[in-house]
Amino acid sequence: MPTTREVELAASAAQCVIATHRALSEFLREGQTLAEIDAFVGKTIGSLDCTSCFLGYRTRGHPPFPSHACLSVNSCVVHGTHLMNETPITEGDLISIDIGVRHQGWIGDAAWTYLVKSGDDLSKALMRSGTESLRRGVAAMMPGRPLIDWARAVQQCVEVEHKFHLVRGLGGHGYGTSLHAAPFVSNVVPSYPGEWSEAWKVFKPGMLIAVEPMIAVSTTEIVSEGSAWPIYTADGSLSVHYEADVLITEDGPRNLTEGLFTLPEIVG
Repeated sequence: MPTTREVELAASAAQCVIATHRALSEFLREGQTLAEIDAFVGKTIGSLDCTSCFLGYRTRGHPPFPSHACLSVNSCVVHGTHLMNETPITEGDLISIDIGVRHQGWIGDAAWTYLVKSGDDLSKALMRSGTESLRRGVAAMMPGRPLIDWARAVQQCVEVEHKFHLVRGLGGHGYGTSLHAAPFVSNVVPSYPGEWSEAWKVFKPGMLIAVEPMIAVSTTEIVSEGSAWPIYTADGSLSVHYEADVLITEDGPRNLTEGLFTLPEIVG
């Protein structure tokens, strides 16, 4: 169990992520490049006495991550970088921005999707499926209940009710003083025995978990290019990404990034 002070530190890191997203929602404009947006993120988190958890991040088979934030536009689901596209964002683009910070030794890690200037009904419905599934999924993270309850709630919302698709092979994770820790939290229920070995592990008070629905219009499959970081929908369809930091308490889940729900849907 984390101490009261440790909970305060985790909550403070989450607030830094919220503050960065709030500043971004006011900054984002049609015509900006991903490099300009990433530079703004770096400057903002620095002003909050934070460092990026992503810049220079290493994992086997990939070069060090080059950006302060993950900047994923339209068919890019996650792990987009400021180097992947020099074309400025334009009206109708969906841009998912994942902010990860280290603040006083603790991690804050949350993503939100923004619609640039205006968009069609499909884009707006896709975004609603993301925010609604995140809200319902967090509510299902009750102490003593299995991790699969999260996936059931999210999948019901996204695939049954909204008729969109949760991408396979990606999911949420534990965190705390490190960016990634056990358990892995799938967004979909396992389709065969052993597919998700931790599905029946239970939520326990004191757990810190970053949960993150990743949703595409018309596919569950993803692709990437060699050792490049960005991951795209396999059919090129639009995607969104939402992520929250959740503390499991004896009374239920506490969304440390609840303030993200007050962000505007449309920017610029």
